[in-house]
Amino acid sequence: MSDSPHSMLHTHTDHAADPLAAKANTTVAYTDGACKGNPGAGGWGAHLIFSDGRTQDLYGGEAQTTNNRMELMGAIQALTHSPQAHTLEIWTDSSYVKNGITDWIAGWKKRGWKTASKKPVANQDLWQQLDALCQQRDVAWHWVKGHAGHAGNEKADELANLGVTSSSEVQATTELPKKKDSLMVEASQRRHDDWLTFDPLGFDMIDDDTDETPADSSQSQDTHSLADHPIISSHTQRPTEQATMTDANPNMHMPNTDTASVSQADTQTASAEEMPKFDGDTSRANPYFKPLLPKPIHRHDSDRQLIMDTETTGLDPLKGDRIIEVGIVELVGRKFTGEKLHVYINPQRGMDEEVIRIHGISEAFLADKPTFDQVAQALYDFMDGAEVIAHNATFDINFLSMEFAKVGLHDFAERIQVTDSLAMAKQQYPGQKNTLDALVRRLDVGKQDRTFHGALLDSEILAEVYLAMTGGQVALAIEEDTQTDGGQTGHAHFSELADLLLQSPMDESASQHWYESLAEDFPALKNNM
Repeated sequence: MSDSPHSMLHTHTDHAADPLAAKANTTVAYTDGACKGNPGAGGWGAHLIFSDGRTQDLYGGEAQTTNNRMELMGAIQALTHSPQAHTLEIWTDSSYVKNGITDWIAGWKKRGWKTASKKPVANQDLWQQLDALCQQRDVAWHWVKGHAGHAGNEKADELANLGVTSSSEVQATTELPKKKDSLMVEASQRRHDDWLTFDPLGFDMIDDDTDETPADSSQSQDTHSLADHPIISSHTQRPTEQATMTDANPNMHMPNTDTASVSQADTQTASAEEMPKFDGDTSRANPYFKPLLPKPIHRHDSDRQLIMDTETTGLDPLKGDRIIEVGIVELVGRKFTGEKLHVYINPQRGMDEEVIRIHGISEAFLADKPTFDQVAQALYDFMDGAEVIAHNATFDINFLSMEFAKVGLHDFAERIQVTDSLAMAKQQYPGQKNTLDALVRRLDVGKQDRTFHGALLDSEILAEVYLAMTGGQVALAIEEDTQTDGGQTGHAHFSELADLLLQSPMDESASQHWYESLAEDFPALKNNM
């Protein structure tokens, strides 16, 4: 056992040359969690590699849960299904899980399962299960970057996604050297009501004293989980029979079977279901997003404005960074037309975790999205000839110019008129903070949740900020609608209202007396009068 009852803390993130290789006297486990909607349908997965070369795949899910709970469940199942006599290495891409069990949990327990800010620890039931399992084990915890091509993490992610579709089952597959067998295990399961605020990356906020403060301050009323229930039955698929009751020891050698039996059934079930709508979760693979690439029906309107934002893999297009999202909102005559352009783009390269934390768009989500060359012409046509308004516009235009140049559209910058709302804000509010967030607070507009800086969301907010900065939606009496000659409603101009101004005799008399009093002291003024 290590000095800590929970872990031996390892700071490196590189496994051996073969991350899927067996280790003497050690069980290696790769775990992951996934969730559609967060909260929503979730799944956990664990890929176990035993010291003798056997492997076991575990996955399961819940109909209503959160990403963090599924990350925790993956680790719990790895501990539950691995031999206690061996050291257990757990590799997770969840900083929430790794930091929680190796760092934060000691403070939580000392404070009676409260965070440093005196709030109840989120997912306390699962943390207590994980803590109890670690007390009996020698566990080494490792963090691995998610969706970066690591074989073990990719396997765990695949299993977690299977868990999402299985929802109410725990499934397990044990593999022998040169033989593959399948074991499907059913377990009773309770539903968790975990009201977690939107946390698509699975990270929670940190208190000033580095203690974890979960985003959800309320606790689930039902504190049972899959790990609370014993395995009820097991089924092995044999060539001559459909299913046979057998012992549910996950480490036993199983007879040779058809490994595709379980996964194919799950796939058929999923394909038969109606394709769900995109739930906005960009933290994991999510095939349900449909690009918005409208035709430029207002292209020739002289007062057409496009409020635009982009998200990128980094800060410098000259160093290989690429665009991953474009969002545009259209205005004509300073009014929303309802036309929006929104597309995610596969950059064909990786991203640093720090960048992903800002925009919340994972590499796994972008893997099946179109490349820029596939959407370039539609994007170019929609923007052609318009006034493009962006916050720190140089950044966005440089990236777009680079992307368009790659596909032979070299004149993009000359085809548009660019307005930088950041430069406008610096002129109006010199010496003040003029980020989009700061302007939202100052102008009291754009109240949408900006946990992540998505391009379309930022464009919609920037549109409100721009109109407020330029007086576009200020309800003054002089801007009330008047009837035009064509019978339609339009805004009245100051010049049209001049004839309505009435001279006040009282004001004129008071002004004359004021000048006369000054003239006694200033002869030059008296001569002018």
